[in-house]
Parts: sequence; structure tokens; C-alpha cells
Amino acid sequence: MKPFALPALALSFALAAALPAAAQDLTITNARIVVGNGTVIEKGSIVVRGGKIESVSAGAPKSKAGRTIDAKGKSAMPGFIDAHKHVNTGPEEKAQMQRLLEAGYTTVLSGGGPAEGNITLRDHIESGTINGPRIIPSGGIRLNQFTPETARAEVRRLAGLGVKWTGEIALTPVPGPSAQEIETLKAILDEGNKAGVKVQVHAVSSPAMVAAVNAGIKYLVHIPNKDWTSKEDAQKVAASGAKSLITIGFGAPVFGVFANDNNPRFRDGKPWPSGIVDGVRLGEEAGYMIVNARTLFDNGAMVGYCTDTVYDAVAGLEHELKSMNVVFSTQDMVKIMGPNTARYLDMENELGTLEAGKRADIVLLDGNPLEGYWNWLKAKVVVKGGKVVIDKK
Repeated sequence: MKPFALPALALSFALAAALPAAAQDLTITNARIVVGNGTVIEKGSIVVRGGKIESVSAGAPKSKAGRTIDAKGKSAMPGFIDAHKHVNTGPEEKAQMQRLLEAGYTTVLSGGGPAEGNITLRDHIESGTINGPRIIPSGGIRLNQFTPETARAEVRRLAGLGVKWTGEIALTPVPGPSAQEIETLKAILDEGNKAGVKVQVHAVSSPAMVAAVNAGIKYLVHIPNKDWTSKEDAQKVAASGAKSLITIGFGAPVFGVFANDNNPRFRDGKPWPSGIVDGVRLGEEAGYMIVNARTLFDNGAMVGYCTDTVYDAVAGLEHELKSMNVVFSTQDMVKIMGPNTARYLDMENELGTLEAGKRADIVLLDGNPLEGYWNWLKAKVVVKGGKVVIDKK
């Protein structure tokens, strides 16, 4: 071998490592397939070509593609979607994105922070600089910092950056949003409709939620955690076609995430319940969120899933699943976390179920997710767009 060949070979490997993860052909066999549309195949196969699902079938596939993974009875579910989580570029992004993949997340809408940082994070992942879920960037807009006209200009700026979602736009929860807030919000919504930017609202009381819906908002990042949502208000949300995300564990205390001292903490590590943002009293948010989620669900409103919090992805997933388990069956949880959350993102034709033609976002779990939420925490293999990004099998 010539003296220069070894450095050249090393350089080629380095360049290859920096390239984005390519979609690949893949076959998964012997899997319990939780399709996400209510169907469960006890022993089936999934064939992936070019990053998309070609077929989902019972038994062995008619023909295989690429690498074959014998699931050996593990359960296949659609890759988890977090439609609102606070992530951004920074020194911890590599570790944070890796943990999201390890938890089973394949798509995340970055819910806050500067749009430019969200774009940078997305680009780092798409270029292959770091491993991570698919990032959908957003851009924050604070109503109290804008007039209707300057808010319109900000929406146009976001559109110019290629950002298609606002971050959560907060409305005053108690006693409710002011007329000025609603005026500015309507201007943002009108400009968003013109520029192709979807407007998300943070409405955490029933008055704020109803005001947002009355203003024409279709994306509600959170449900009320300050009061009880009535059946009538839930029906208004359903009739409007607005879609909500349930951070159902918002008010419930966290144990063992930030310290193992058996003291309850809020999800940012502060003491519970005093650390709850805009707290009511005595941690009542824990009850409001859980019951209101069920009230909205039972009255026809579409509810999807998000964690919101910045703490560890696996711990956050467990906390949300535990809380959801209080009022929802595992079958309902599959619907909420899969097709409903994809629908919130207007990506129901691409994500949320394991069906032919959709992106090959798949998580293999060591256990049956329909037997209990704890099995959702046992991700062994994660596939994003046909590429195996986590393999602990």
C-alpha cells in the first residue's frame, strides 16, 4: 500500500460518517405489529424500501428487502411523536437528541426558543453531524412584545426562514386574555394563513381555550390546567375542528429524576407543588389536566401527545404514560400518541401508523404495549425513515 493511502482511507471514512443517515431497505419479521389504526398483527412482517413502508402483513413477507431483523416476538409500533418539546441547538444537543431516539421518538416539533436555533438543530441532524429524531422547527412570538402590524412582520420573517409553525403563543389564563391579546393573535393568524405559517396557542385555562377557538385557532399546544373544562366547552373545541396536545403529567409530581431523595418535584426540578408555573394551589393542576383530557376526548375533541418538558426523554415519557394511564386505556393511548399526534402535525399521511406508503418510523419494544404502558419504555430498535438509528437488540 502506498504511504498516502491510509490517510486517504481514513479521510473517506470521516467524510462518510459526516453524511446524513440514508434511508435503507429493511425487513422486520416475527413481530407483534401494533399498526396504530386499531389493528394488531400477532406475528407479522414489515418490508421497507427507500425509507417508506412497502408492506405490512401477517406471517412471512412475500419478498424481503435489504437487511432482515428477526424481531423474535417483540412488538413493533409507529415511532413516537412529540408534537411540542422544548429543544434547541446548544452544547447538550447531541446527548439530548440521542436520548430522544433511545426513548423511541422519531419526530419532534421544537416548541420554543429562537427559530434560528431550531433550524440549526434540524440541520445538524439532517446533515448527519449528530444523531437525532426528525426536527420540525418553530419560531416563538410573544404577544406582549408586538403590535398587530409588527406581529404580522414577524410571521413573514419566520416564513422567510422556511419555518412553518409558530411556537406556543401564550394567552393570559386568569382571568382570560385581553382584547389587545386577541386582536394581535387574530393578526398573526391572518398573516399565518397568507404566509403558510401554522399558529399554535398556549391556552391553559378554559376561558383562554375558548377565546382561542373563537378567534379561529386550530392548534392548541396545551389543554386547561387552571380549572375544570366543561362538557359544553369541550364540545365547542370539537365543533371548531381545533386540535389539542395533552401534556397530561404537567401537574403530577416527579420522583427520582432530579434527585433520589424521595421528595416530589415539578418537572423542571423545582419543589412540587410550589414550583409549578403559574400555579393554582396545592398541585390541583395534576387533577385538572387528567380529567380535562378525558373530557375533551369523550366529547369528540382531537387530542394528541406532547411532553413539553426539557428533562430526560425516557423519564419524561414514563411520567406522561403513567399519567395517561389513569384515564386512558392502552388502546386509546396508541391512538393519541400515534395517528392523533400525526394529525396534529398535519402529517397523518406520513406518520402515526405502520401502513404501506408511510415513512418507515418504527420502534421495536421488548414487550406487548397493549398489556401496559411500562412496555412502551423498553425500546430495543428504533428505525427513522428506514434507517436503523438505535439497535440494542
